[in-house]
Amino acid sequence: MRAYLDHAATSPMPDEVAAAYLDALRTVGNPASTHAHGQEAADRLESARAEIAAALGCDHAELILTGGGTESVNLALKGLFWGRRRAGSGSTILVADGEHHATLESAEWLRDTQGATLVWLPLDADGRLLPDTLRTAIADAGPGEVALVSFLAANNEVGTIQPVAELCAVAEEGGIPVHVDAVAALGQVPIDFARSGATALSVSAHKIGGPVGVGALLLSRRAAIEPLLHGGTQQRGRSGTQDVAGAVAFAAALWAVLGPDGAPRPAALARLAQLRDELIGGIRAIDPSAELRGPQPGAERLAGNAHFTFPGCQGDSLVLLLDAAGVSVSVGSACQAGVAEPSHVLRALGLPEAVAAGALRFSLATSTEPAEIERLLAALPDALLRARSAGLA
Repeated sequence: MRAYLDHAATSPMPDEVAAAYLDALRTVGNPASTHAHGQEAADRLESARAEIAAALGCDHAELILTGGGTESVNLALKGLFWGRRRAGSGSTILVADGEHHATLESAEWLRDTQGATLVWLPLDADGRLLPDTLRTAIADAGPGEVALVSFLAANNEVGTIQPVAELCAVAEEGGIPVHVDAVAALGQVPIDFARSGATALSVSAHKIGGPVGVGALLLSRRAAIEPLLHGGTQQRGRSGTQDVAGAVAFAAALWAVLGPDGAPRPAALARLAQLRDELIGGIRAIDPSAELRGPQPGAERLAGNAHFTFPGCQGDSLVLLLDAAGVSVSVGSACQAGVAEPSHVLRALGLPEAVAAGALRFSLATSTEPAEIERLLAALPDALLRARSAGLA
């Protein structure tokens, strides 16, 4: 059996989700059509929308179904920026360092083509954005100058959980909308949009065993947003025929990882954290020089995340060597896989390139088995020996 420890890239679809997806794929009719087939499709779509909204703590009218996390992030940043500028806001965008590339590149595009002033917010050594850092940046920009703020709910590489409610409260003091990228947090951190204080929040189905190409943007009713896609206005802020089967499967995937209260199941999270801690302990026993990056295990770290740097090793070499031994891991975000450069997240934490080059991310899910951890720990000593023999590029 191979060990799959890259759930942060995508997580396998459970049988019950696949069954719900396949059944919904057989639905006939466009949900925007007025005939009986169309209305049956619309009923399934809106039922799934209501389930997703209930799980995430928002009203069904605040839920915009999208083609995945990247589209959700783009719609949030670009749509909110344009909407705010139209309403007379300043042009400054505040973005935390170490964000996912969907946020980084959207913000840079707004800077380079739409006249935005982009300000990066520094993180502490564990990857945390401190409320005082955000408060200072807002004050430095000046009254009415900040169009929006964007940050991750949990870092997709080093697993740091941000103080979302505190950060949103700081922005609220200045009447500034906040976008929260919760793609990596979904399934491991409770998400209650109504209580978070966020204006917009992005999620993606495939991180929790739903289909690839399905996501959602939660958007407050009070937000003014300009659409990216025109041609039908099927949803607020988004045109396009809606994916009934994708919505049904997303709802099924959510309830597979969440309890009736919409929060991750405590017993499942406890088991996940225990497996992660066994992995961390095993790696430290094998290589005492390995450094865990991000917060120490606890309330401020994702239960399924362990991220190490291994001195004298190239992370890409370790990925290939472990893959040959039947273990799937990654150097970081799959969106940057194959790019020969150190992680921008680790650089944002202040690590030099030579240290960041030896990074490996291990990401687990509730479906992870102890045998997979054992397989990794059995394969790691030889992989480290061979990687260090090869050295750094």
